[in-house]
Amino acid sequence: MLLIVVFVPSMTFTPLLASGMYQLATQWRAEKAQMDLATNTVGRPAANLFFSLDQERRLTAEVQANPRGASRDKLAKQRAVTDQAVGAFRPLVALDVANGQEGLTDAIARTERSLGLLDQQRGAVDAGWSNPQKAFDYYSDVLESDLGVLTVLSHTEHGEVNTKAQTLVDLFWVVDMIGREDAVLARGWQTGRLTRDEYGLVTDAIGTRKHLLQSRVVPSLTDNETKYRTLTASKAWETMTALEGRLVTSESNQVTLPEAGTVWRSSVDAVSGQVMQLLRLRLENVSKIGYSHTGMLFTIFISVSTVGLLALGLVFFTSWRLTAILRRRILHLREDAQELQERLPKVVARLERGEDVDVDAEVHMVEPTPDELGELGQALNLASRSAVLTAVRQAEQHRGFQRMLQRIARRTQILIGLQLKKLDELERKHEDPEVLEGLFDLDHLTARLRRYEENLVILGGGQPQRRWRKPVHLLDVLRAAQGEVQDYRRITIDVEGESWIAERAVGPLVHVLAELMENATTFSKPLTPVEVRAAPVSRGVAVEIEDRGLGMEPEQYAAANALMQSPPQLDVMTHADDVRLGLYVVARLSASLGLQVELRSSAFGGTRVIVLLPEPLVVDRPQAVPEPAALPDEVPQDAADPQPHARESHPLHEDAQLPTRSRGRALADLTAPGGARNRGDAPPSSNRRPLPQRVRQANLVTELKVPAARDERTDQETRVVRDQPSRSSATIGAFQRQSRRRRTGDDALQSRPNASSEPSSPTTEER
Repeated sequence: MLLIVVFVPSMTFTPLLASGMYQLATQWRAEKAQMDLATNTVGRPAANLFFSLDQERRLTAEVQANPRGASRDKLAKQRAVTDQAVGAFRPLVALDVANGQEGLTDAIARTERSLGLLDQQRGAVDAGWSNPQKAFDYYSDVLESDLGVLTVLSHTEHGEVNTKAQTLVDLFWVVDMIGREDAVLARGWQTGRLTRDEYGLVTDAIGTRKHLLQSRVVPSLTDNETKYRTLTASKAWETMTALEGRLVTSESNQVTLPEAGTVWRSSVDAVSGQVMQLLRLRLENVSKIGYSHTGMLFTIFISVSTVGLLALGLVFFTSWRLTAILRRRILHLREDAQELQERLPKVVARLERGEDVDVDAEVHMVEPTPDELGELGQALNLASRSAVLTAVRQAEQHRGFQRMLQRIARRTQILIGLQLKKLDELERKHEDPEVLEGLFDLDHLTARLRRYEENLVILGGGQPQRRWRKPVHLLDVLRAAQGEVQDYRRITIDVEGESWIAERAVGPLVHVLAELMENATTFSKPLTPVEVRAAPVSRGVAVEIEDRGLGMEPEQYAAANALMQSPPQLDVMTHADDVRLGLYVVARLSASLGLQVELRSSAFGGTRVIVLLPEPLVVDRPQAVPEPAALPDEVPQDAADPQPHARESHPLHEDAQLPTRSRGRALADLTAPGGARNRGDAPPSSNRRPLPQRVRQANLVTELKVPAARDERTDQETRVVRDQPSRSSATIGAFQRQSRRRRTGDDALQSRPNASSEPSSPTTEER
């Protein structure tokens, strides 16, 4: 309703008001223009011309009847008066009468053409060439044309004015009829007789005059005009009509006029004066009525205009007021919508952080009103509440799914941990090379499975549960990550310096490096190496993982680096098919640790990943770490572990299992091309013993010794055997026995090359 109130005044009322005012103004201008033309502009010059020509017609007839009479001087004076009237009338030809009466221009033009012969007619009269009847006809025609102008002027837009103006025109015709009769009789007063034609003109004029007076003029007299109802009863009128009666009684071809010219003249002049007074009075009354009506129209126009302008002003004020109210309400609704647009992401962010959100408190309700905007406000309230409620429900469902995912993953991790412990017990219990090889493969697969389960925990919003109580050497961390990769044999590790990782970062860092290593092996050819290099830098320690695969496009690198900078809240249900789930895991763990991970294109055509460990994650070498003992001389070089394992040097938390445990890590070192090395091992450092030199089959147990014929294999076969150490069950068994001896700290075994290789019971730390 408000919208209708606002727009209807502007679209309906204003045009109607303007149309009404325009019509009033047009009518007022038309009537005023017509009244001005009838009374002043055209009517006055036309009336003066009529009276002048009427007098000149009578005097011309008298001069033609008696050329030497006194009427010639009177005619000359009258011609001067007529010339003035003609001079005032002729400019009307060029007058713009567009707003005047219809046909006025033609009537004026017709009269002007008749006046063009006036001088010629006068010359003929003065020279005696003009026939009296011809002169009479000319003046009568000009007067009739002038009466046509007056008749057109009587037609106005107002009905009452038209009626009264018609009576005025009838009075002009009465004057013309008296003038015609007087002009014809002017010829006979000199000769005392009239011809039958002249007599007919007189009788026609008398009959027309009586009809106009009795039938049209006298009945229409009103107000101050009623006194002229007795016009025909006046003495002059009776004298004039008595003389006319004497003319009618004649029956001869020529009518003899009595000697009554003087009496006729006085009576006609008196009657003409009375008719002229009535004519002027009617003209004043018509003008008064016309201008009164015009003034009334003007008053109405002014009143309507004033009222219209006031109403229009009121309408505009009301429209402005209502528009301001509507605009304020619309802006308020817009602000509410913008607030919802800004509040909803904040609510979603709070929900992502795990906060509880009260729907009623978060939704700002718009007060409803009984109009269209109120309905819009109610719709906005419904939309706001629905949006927030939907976000809360989705967040609750997402959190519930995450909790369920974490519980399942945790339970699976517990089972995996129990499986790893069981595998560890079996590895310690069995010495059969084939059995150990299968156990080691299961050990490796289980470690990878544990990492995948940790991925689910991380994607579900949790953190890995593996914890260490003491710092771990960086090389061992890299080995642990290598041991969790399926194609670990292709990975080479090169560590520069002695860097130790803080205990809180060991588990997540192993996971991050394992994901990146596996990504490098997955997206590169099977036989190409994956190089892992680590070295201290000014802001911590940098680890580079470089493959020789196909790499990625620049925009893909940019997207991956953006992901590392600001990892989003991942909805695992909508990203189940995303191949970048590993990158999501890396991004989440890196963000929690403060790692800086950057992907670049490699010079080999593949991808190089740089992982920057900040200084807070890099610690000094722990003082409580015992010095590692040298491996026994009888351990085969192929099975030698160049570095002591972190688990052998550092007690671990009960629920923590370093992915590359003693045997699993040794297997990774034996099978990887180039293995893992620390640059500090190249020249033996002061705190490490020199590596022992292996003597072929010098101290092997009986079941591991091979016949001499097998010693004589070609170099190519030897290289094949060394390239497939995982298939050497004898080597695995030998390494198991020697590593047990080393863990038991049996120094006597080092001094007795031929000592028994029976393993001792596992230590508490090992369990």
